Amino acid sequence: MDIYSQKSRWQVLLAIGTILFMIATFWYTNSLAKKLLEGERDKVRIFETLLEPMANSDQESLNDEIGIYVDIIEKVNHIPIIFEKENGELDGWNLDGEPSNDAFTDQKRLKKEIDKLRKSGFEPFEGVGYAKWVWYKNTPLYDNLKRLPLYMFLLSSLFAALGYYLFNSTRNAEQNRVWAGMAKETAHQLGTPISAIIAWIEHLKLDNTDADQLEIIEELRNDVTRLELVADRFSKIGSAPALEKIDIAEELQQCINYMDRRAPKRVSFHLENKTTAPFAMINSHLFDWVIENLYRNALDAMESSGTITTTIYKEGEILAIDIEDTGKGIPASKQKTVFQPGFSTKTRGWGLGLSLAKRIIENYHKGKIFVKQSKIDHGTTFAIRLPKI
Repeated sequence: MDIYSQKSRWQVLLAIGTILFMIATFWYTNSLAKKLLEGERDKVRIFETLLEPMANSDQESLNDEIGIYVDIIEKVNHIPIIFEKENGELDGWNLDGEPSNDAFTDQKRLKKEIDKLRKSGFEPFEGVGYAKWVWYKNTPLYDNLKRLPLYMFLLSSLFAALGYYLFNSTRNAEQNRVWAGMAKETAHQLGTPISAIIAWIEHLKLDNTDADQLEIIEELRNDVTRLELVADRFSKIGSAPALEKIDIAEELQQCINYMDRRAPKRVSFHLENKTTAPFAMINSHLFDWVIENLYRNALDAMESSGTITTTIYKEGEILAIDIEDTGKGIPASKQKTVFQPGFSTKTRGWGLGLSLAKRIIENYHKGKIFVKQSKIDHGTTFAIRLPKI
């Protein structure tokens, strides 16, 4: 059961809407660019058509029609053009894409420009008089228009990522406040019955002299002490815990002793300490809660029979803790979601244990917790990594 695995409907609709918007923008911009290119090609064709009579007109005729020629020149003076004549001679016009009435006659440069156009797949059109072939380059306006969808996509992605980050940050902060408030209220509510139970246990101790009964009462007192510790842990959620330098091997052994007395008889616990300095800065109350939660999950996975092995070793300066069980394992598809709030393989519970464990280790202890390995019907290894002191 994972109540948080489904995406919210609005997120899916927003993603679909964004994709459709980008497709529409790309199609519309591409359509505009195509029309612009066709318009520029027509202007170049008209310009080339008029160059022949301009070149062959006498001065008097040219003066009479100068207005028409000037108007045509102004319409094409932003388009880089190269005319290739019958004899192979080249004339250039506005090669740098800047409005100009100056012609370019540098044959080497013009040939290089034509080579670039050939490599880009451009095909010239055939002239009707002045030139045999007419080459022309895209204007900066056309190039910018073609790149516009990319710019819009990058800008939209940036805003979408920023919006998603801000939304997630706000939602996570709100969830943190809810969990912290709920935890503190739980601790407060537990306080009264725990105090009452302690009083009744002390009363039973005074009225009972049977050794076996007193041993049972003492175990009850130990469990109530553990309840007090649990309430104390809940009361500290949301607050910055105090960290102390603790011998992790001793801390784990205490957790094992507590769980071993309450585990089925066919479950065995083993602790292997492979380092001479198993120290780390931890809050023992919160750290113990994480370890006990992992042990309980392992017990559930093994169904009353198996082995839980805890190994301590160093990875460079990092203190490593591996907790391995011989349970039923976790499917590969679930190994990345086990720490999400709501994930649980049990029919009871809210699925918050591993989520809180991750928060305690990573947020409060600046460490890491993850599924190191898991194999169906062979077991699972959870790994905890604590930073150097």
